Amino acid sequence: MTAAAVEKFRNIAFVGHAASGKTTLGEAILHRAGHSSRLGSVDDGTSQLDYDDESRERKHSCDSSFFHIAHEGHELNILDTPGMPDYSGLAMAALMGVETAAVCVSAATGIGINTRRMFNAAKALGLARMIVITRIDAENVRLEDIYAAVKQTFGPECHAINLPAGGGKSVVDVWNNAEGTADILDVAKSHTELLDAIVETDDSLMEEYMSTGTVDHARLQPAIGKAVASGHVVPVLFTAARNGVGIDELLHALVEFAPSPLDGKHRELVVGEGDSAARTVIEPRPDGDFIAQVFKITTDPKSNIKYSLARVHSGTLTPEGQVFVSGDRKGQRPGHFLKLRGAHQDEVPAATAGDIVAFAKLDFKIGNVLFSKPGDGIIEQPRYPTPMQSLAIEPKSRGDIEKIGGALHRFEDEDPCFRAHRDPDTGEMVISGLGELHLNVVMHKMKRYFKVDVATHPPRIPYRETIAGSAKYVEYTHKKQTGGAGQFARVFIDLEPNERGKGYEFIDKIFGGVIDQAFRPSVDKGVQAVMKRGIIAGCPVVDVKVSLVDGKTHPVDSKDIAFQVAGREAFKKAFMMAKPILLEPIVTIDVTVPAANVGDITRDISGKRGQVLGQEMLPGDMASIRGQVPLAEVANYGSQLKSVTGGQGSFVMEFSHYDMVPPNVQQQIMANYKAKPEEEE
Repeated sequence: MTAAAVEKFRNIAFVGHAASGKTTLGEAILHRAGHSSRLGSVDDGTSQLDYDDESRERKHSCDSSFFHIAHEGHELNILDTPGMPDYSGLAMAALMGVETAAVCVSAATGIGINTRRMFNAAKALGLARMIVITRIDAENVRLEDIYAAVKQTFGPECHAINLPAGGGKSVVDVWNNAEGTADILDVAKSHTELLDAIVETDDSLMEEYMSTGTVDHARLQPAIGKAVASGHVVPVLFTAARNGVGIDELLHALVEFAPSPLDGKHRELVVGEGDSAARTVIEPRPDGDFIAQVFKITTDPKSNIKYSLARVHSGTLTPEGQVFVSGDRKGQRPGHFLKLRGAHQDEVPAATAGDIVAFAKLDFKIGNVLFSKPGDGIIEQPRYPTPMQSLAIEPKSRGDIEKIGGALHRFEDEDPCFRAHRDPDTGEMVISGLGELHLNVVMHKMKRYFKVDVATHPPRIPYRETIAGSAKYVEYTHKKQTGGAGQFARVFIDLEPNERGKGYEFIDKIFGGVIDQAFRPSVDKGVQAVMKRGIIAGCPVVDVKVSLVDGKTHPVDSKDIAFQVAGREAFKKAFMMAKPILLEPIVTIDVTVPAANVGDITRDISGKRGQVLGQEMLPGDMASIRGQVPLAEVANYGSQLKSVTGGQGSFVMEFSHYDMVPPNVQQQIMANYKAKPEEEE
């Protein structure tokens, strides 16, 4: 393959809710372009794009997939992204590689919650957007209602560039035809509205149009890319991919309406932080400095080769050159560059501005900025949803402990919304994702590719212990006589609350030599040891001041361990005297649901010891409810929300602060802790 000129590239991501027809659309394009002898199908497992085992078994895309075709003298780079909300991190990452998001809406199922999310994410990144209405030949569809819902949800800038005709068996081109017959809307009126919207973006064209009533199509061509790139026009197309309806028209529209890298969003290279950061717009010039960004990592399960897909924003890199990750001074030699088409690979001679290429066997991460010489800077990434669905896992076999670490590291590299960490408070290995399905897929992959089977259970809520009162001059004497040298230590401490968030403070108030200077840090050490384990519920103690005020030393039997024990036991005694309380994590939750479910959600938040902070009506008869709720009450909220809203609700959570646990809930937590054997004593 030879490299195309920058203006000949079109980089597009198919995004939208699950079952909106993205993969079927991609398969129809591959078939029309001659890259398959038959139309691949998600349902029967013959899809070229859903080529991984998980996607084929589950009958839906579990990962994004890249393919490319040549059409009308242009190179189309297309990313088919997963539609399940649980995989939205992978879909959002794909937006880093494109100028255009083609948002797919099924005429049979309508606008899903992830459709809105992806449209808004693309808009926030400054990308061009197109709407592709799929399955227009499905039974009992009301296409006029679907089109009206698109306009209501995504704005009046949505304009049809073709319309369904013949009962969904064909489409009529609205852009090139000022008259005709369609199943919905008026062709002439739609043509005029589209023309009006495009000429509004160019003053000279507007002046000509106002004076003559028409503009030559050839003169409109430069304005089309500008209108779509700016978001002033969001083209709407109709397709029925299984029967090939609208596929040729879609491909032509991707060439004519989707902006090239020259017209589309130009990314900025940001060096530094805050107000002092230097921002440089990256011009897509093949002869400029090489700058690229990694947006997808995938590993071939058979060869175990790691592939990193990167969008080249500027410059040209040949296999003989070197590539440097931002901030690194040691380069890596690329060896060769690949263009992927599902599982198929084509080698290209260079990575050039405007293109998307894959690096093999190199150590990159999603979001990495690449240079051909040592350099620094970042390029904006999408605002990924926070992974809040968590599970504690442990391998069923002790011999799998090292394997599980390697597996989790790989999955973190490949998915920006998957997290794995060892909880410092509970000691549990915790994995976090965007939903139950997300984590199930990770564990299936772990078993399939790494032969690791894990047991799971809900992670412990990270409560904290502290005090609401004070205790003065609390004494503990430690004596131990074993026949030889004994142990002796006597300490007196004061305990009082510290400011919330200030942590632990130890104050030495000893005057004179009642406790030798060498043993005073031992008291501090003993106190900190028991604070890590907790007193009333096995949770870390926070925000307390301990003052060592008095004590006694034995000239022979006093030693470090004795004062550690005395400090520990004095603290436990004082803690129980100082009105111990539990603190729990409070999260801010934003829930998006159909307007009809607002009452259900607000009542549910209140019933979970939460507080509704506000609500807002959204386009498309949706509503957003914002509230604060204890984390313990929403640990499994995804399943509950899906049940209440019929799968139409979504939510994001962020940690807010710690607050006091109500006394009745605290008593229950303490009782459960006491009911366990004293294993941690």
